Amino acid sequence: MFESFRKFLSEVSDGDKHPTHFEHNDYRLAAAALLVHAAAIDGDVSDAERGKLRVLIKQQFELDEATEAENESIDLYHFTSVINGSLNEEGRRRVVEMMWEIAYADGDVDEFERNLIWRAADLLGISSRDRIELGHRVASRRGTP
Repeated sequence: MFESFRKFLSEVSDGDKHPTHFEHNDYRLAAAALLVHAAAIDGDVSDAERGKLRVLIKQQFELDEATEAENESIDLYHFTSVINGSLNEEGRRRVVEMMWEIAYADGDVDEFERNLIWRAADLLGISSRDRIELGHRVASRRGTP
């Protein structure tokens, strides 16, 4: 699964020739996998979502590799455990906020995306109130009701 994810990261980061190497327990890989899953959960990764993935993965994680998670199952518990072991609460809140950014990228947040964010936030120890607030913050930045 990680090899295909690295391939996807390479695609969304313009296929840099000198990729960053990271271990399977690197929180950046785990967070990027959650973002990819958020983009793909509705069955279609739009150009807007792919573009938002590219920006977030490069800016937030400085990764030059990625993986194609659309066709693979994702182990939320594993990835959130890695993130929990690496990031403080503010960092975990930022991961949830980035998931909302991916979900809103195509202008429509569907029930699958909402459910994924709810499950990931819960596993990351982010309260329902904070999860909802983060979603509203992203929506208001986008001008979405």
